[in-house]
Parts: sequence; structure tokens; C-alpha cells
Amino acid sequence: MTVNGTVRDLQTGLMWSRDAALTDFPLSWPEAFDYIHGLNSQNFKSHSDWRLPNRRELFSLISHKQINPALPTGHPFVNVFPGYYWTATACARLPAQAWYIHLGGARVYRGMKHASCMVWPVRMESTRAMLSNISPRPRFSAEDRTVTDRLTGLVWTRSADPEKTPVNWEQAASIIRRMNAEGAFGFTDWRLPHIREFDHLVDLGTHSPALPIDHPFTNVRDHYWSATTSQYETRYAWTLYLQDGALGVGFKENAEFYLWPVWGEREGSKFKVQGSGLKAEEGE
Repeated sequence: MTVNGTVRDLQTGLMWSRDAALTDFPLSWPEAFDYIHGLNSQNFKSHSDWRLPNRRELFSLISHKQINPALPTGHPFVNVFPGYYWTATACARLPAQAWYIHLGGARVYRGMKHASCMVWPVRMESTRAMLSNISPRPRFSAEDRTVTDRLTGLVWTRSADPEKTPVNWEQAASIIRRMNAEGAFGFTDWRLPHIREFDHLVDLGTHSPALPIDHPFTNVRDHYWSATTSQYETRYAWTLYLQDGALGVGFKENAEFYLWPVWGEREGSKFKVQGSGLKAEEGE
């Protein structure tokens, strides 16, 4: 029995090439689209609807608990290059650039389309992937001091900078503890957002900030702490750069990022994408 060469993600409904390095070498962004067009012309793995994944689709594979590659433990993929992979998503503010994800450590950033990154084809195996990205209208339900995101069920402070000053990571945690002791805004279990929860808040079709155009938030800043510690170096934590929606890291001891508290389901329920749904397909 030989491996058919595809992996189905039961949680997202997406099908991936099991080989994460089909091209053997990186390509420019236009070359990536040409390459996938060629796969479809050849009816690759009996399918002709392969495409370059958008940013959210490729990010759905990421595990922030692993590095080199930043994929879930026990994943079935082969030839994963611990470097940059293209997504199909262009940068809204800088259209000559497109988003890529570093499969070694999970950094999400943008680069010039003439640069070279690896290519990982995907196709939609079911409508689940499409339906999961449909936002309710209106998406946000705003109160005086809080905002409920009806897409994710999370509750955010309406002020995206309740402290009105940058803080370090431990200060952010201390402020959260104080808020909970005071029952701030009627809740006693505020927390720092997981970096994946920030990603779900981002709208990559906008910029400055990269939030849905009808968002009701105030005091929006350019960069925020998440609760997610870097596995490369635990003195760093994952951060959101909201001008465009980039995901990077910051040194925990430096007071360079802002605090945006969230309340609701933790990563592992609505954001359960750490890979237990990956299933390799086998056949002739």
C-alpha cells in the first residue's frame, strides 16, 4: 500500500498535499500560482481544484507548542521546510507584498511578491472551510464598555487600550488579575488573548488598523501582547501588529506592547486547531 499523497483536515474540511515541498525549491508569488495551475492541468492526485492557501487556511495548520516545524505533534506531513511558505493573501496596505508564514517558528509576515517562498497546495474537501469564515451581520454587539464578537463568541473590552499605556508582559498579567479582583465590566475572568484569537479578530482586507471596517472599538493601538509564549525562546511572547495584521514576538521584559483583555472560550474549543483532525489518505 502506497501513500496517495494527501492529508485531510477533519476540523477545517481542507485537503493538503502530504508532501509540503513539491517544488523542491522556493518560488516567487506569481510563480506559485503558475505552479498550482500546472498541478490542476495534470489533475494532481485526481483533483483539478488545487490552490494556494489563504493566510487563515495555512495558519490553521500551525501549532504554537512546537517548532521546526511549527505543526502539531504526530502530524502526517513529509518534507516540511522550516522556512517561509506563501499564502494567497495580498497585503491590503502594500499590494506589492503578500503574506507568508514561517513553518519553523510560526511567524506571520509580509514580503515582496518577487521574493521566494515555498508552495503548499490545498483544496476544499468540504463546505466546512467555506462556512467557517462567514461572519454574522452585524458581527459585533457593542455595549458601553464591552464588545461581543458574534463570530467567535469572545467578549473584548471596547477600549482596545484600557490602560492607555504600553506595558511589559508581566505587567499585563498583573493588570488582568486586578481587573478580575475588581470584577471589571461585570466579569471576573478576563485574560490575555491567545495569539490565534487575535488572528480571528483581524480583517486582512483592511489596514491601519486591520480590523473589520464596522468595528466599534476605541483607542486601537498598533501592537499588542498575547498570552502565547514563544517556543523558540520563552522570554518572548507572541504579539499582534495591527497596522496590517502581522504576528510576531516581543521580549516579555520590555514595556513596548499594549494590553487588550478578552473574556470567553479559551483556545482549545472554538480555536481547537492543534491538529488532532489531520488524517493521511492512503490508496494505490
